[in-house]
Amino acid sequence: MTLTQLRTFLAVADTGSVHAAARQMFVTQSAVSAALNALQKSLGLQLLERDGRGLRLTRAGEVYADHARTALGLLDQARSAAAAETDPERGELRIAALTTAGEQILPGVLASFREQHPHVGVRLEVGNREHVRRLLERHEVDLVLGGRPEPGREVEVLATRPHELIVVASTPGRGTPAWLSAQTWLLREPGSGTRAITESFLAQLELDPPPRTLTLGSNTAVIESAVSGLGTTLVSKDAVIRHLAEGHLTEIPTEATPLLRDWHLTTNPGPQPPTTTLFTNHLTTTAHFRTP
Repeated sequence: MTLTQLRTFLAVADTGSVHAAARQMFVTQSAVSAALNALQKSLGLQLLERDGRGLRLTRAGEVYADHARTALGLLDQARSAAAAETDPERGELRIAALTTAGEQILPGVLASFREQHPHVGVRLEVGNREHVRRLLERHEVDLVLGGRPEPGREVEVLATRPHELIVVASTPGRGTPAWLSAQTWLLREPGSGTRAITESFLAQLELDPPPRTLTLGSNTAVIESAVSGLGTTLVSKDAVIRHLAEGHLTEIPTEATPLLRDWHLTTNPGPQPPTTTLFTNHLTTTAHFRTP
């Protein structure tokens, strides 16, 4: 078993085909097939099976892929930590963020961070709560900027910053139960933290009749749909502050909002790479974050 075989296997697991994995890795299809065959032979396990014109993981393959991602994540973390220990200014920042934080908070912070530390490499992943949670658990990133950690998860909080969730629409509204019930509510996809909060918010209002909902696949799609008048949504004020200032959206006052929340910068427990510490210090001095 080699690292190339592991990375090839995971590329096929992610893309669902030898052809797509070969294109992703810039190698030939025969090289991908050879790596897969060698890996499965060394393990004595069938990790993949035919699924129409593509491939899918077997049950054994699903278990192996999960452990393989963690192993490769730890190896990447070890390499980055060792390089940073020698020279923190030439380490790599591996960070993931929820969509709103990744779109509205991190770009400016990362730009100023790179100005001060131009030789630090940056690897950024943006996605919903479930996606970034898995990345941290598998050690594929060192930091996550998101909402409150889920109960029972062993993470360390390095910094926090308050933010508000508000109800917005393209035109003014009264925010009464009758008005809220008559709206179409724009939701993120399952697995999104904002969706879970919105569903809990609507359930607490006990609206009668229950409002219609429309699910969209990204934060940008939700906001642009609200701007276009397709519906109402509960969203972080950080994500719509420009639209509010320009009059494209209006905050709808309700008895239950604003919902007060915190952004959390979290990491796995244990010693932190020096480059991670550089970024945490930068965040707390330039972006209104505070240490616990």
